[in-house]
Amino acid sequence: MSDPAAFLTTRWSLVQRAASPRSAEARGALEDLCRAYWWPLYAYLRRRGVEGERAADLVQGLFVELLEKGRLADADGERGRFRAFLLGALKFHVAHADEKERALKRGGSTRHLPLDPAEADRRWRLASASELDPERTFERAWALSVLDAALARLEARMEREGKAQLFSALRPFLAADPDAGSLQEIATGLGTSAGALKVAAHRVRQAWREEIRAEIASTLDDVRDLDDEVRGLFAALAS
Repeated sequence: MSDPAAFLTTRWSLVQRAASPRSAEARGALEDLCRAYWWPLYAYLRRRGVEGERAADLVQGLFVELLEKGRLADADGERGRFRAFLLGALKFHVAHADEKERALKRGGSTRHLPLDPAEADRRWRLASASELDPERTFERAWALSVLDAALARLEARMEREGKAQLFSALRPFLAADPDAGSLQEIATGLGTSAGALKVAAHRVRQAWREEIRAEIASTLDDVRDLDDEVRGLFAALAS
């Protein structure tokens, strides 16, 4: 799946829209949730030793069940982060998978959600070198998805401002300044000075941090939780 949507944390309004099967918004909301959450859930299952196609089926089956059975109504923003609810729901779904899948088939479910098993497996092969346990894999996948989404937001923002070429040149250096030789080479290619490019690189990194915070803030009902969520993101990355 190429969409780098964020792994949302507590977008409870979206959860509530998806909780009602009768809502005209329910399907679109569920697909948004699936795009946002599928990768951390899939990575969790793979770390538990579940084979790729089976892991994709289980994640898709979970989302179908949550909507078909109205189980999203059980998610309550007062009871913690939505990702904790969803991981618990996945564990329960896996424990009763055969029974649940038979019930869905008997019910004639025809919902198909946007999860590409081949893309999921490709992404897992790139990410599976770490030795994290399943829960920490889940949290790290969430954090990386947030960074991916923030990067996509920043790229779109730079394009709107007519700075696509600058962003392309500086993208490899979002974490740190390029060395003096690389800085001069990039500056020459862009027709600017090394000093001006260094200032631009600093501004782009600052803008990326802003987009990370904006991406997380867009998932929260209470922005007072933002700093805690940002700290949680970097703690997950540090693991």
